[in-house]
Amino acid sequence: QVQLVESGGGLVQAGGSLRLSCTASGTSFSSFSANAMGWYRQAPGKQRELIAAITSDGSTNYADSVKGRLTISRDIFKKTVYLQMDSLKPEDTAVYYCNAHHPRLGTDAWGQGTQVTVSS
Repeated sequence: QVQLVESGGGLVQAGGSLRLSCTASGTSFSSFSANAMGWYRQAPGKQRELIAAITSDGSTNYADSVKGRLTISRDIFKKTVYLQMDSLKPEDTAVYYCNAHHPRLGTDAWGQGTQVTVSS
């Protein structure tokens, strides 16, 4: 069973940057690399939305609202996925969650979430 732990959230002023990390345990390097990893966020009163994803072959995709400002990357040997967030806006305020989806096994794992607050 994969466990995910996010870190790196906090309070930042508009225009600032944060880097979120999501580290996996309970999985091998090969199994971790086979996962599609995604960052989701959920703002108060809104549904959870997918904002960035990286597939097993390293391809990335972004929601239009964050394209050009957020960058997802991974370090397979550290079993960690990152979300570099630049030019942050108050509307980026949300709880950010990491997800691991294994396409062959059909399993999903979630982290506990980390709060990001952007002040204007």
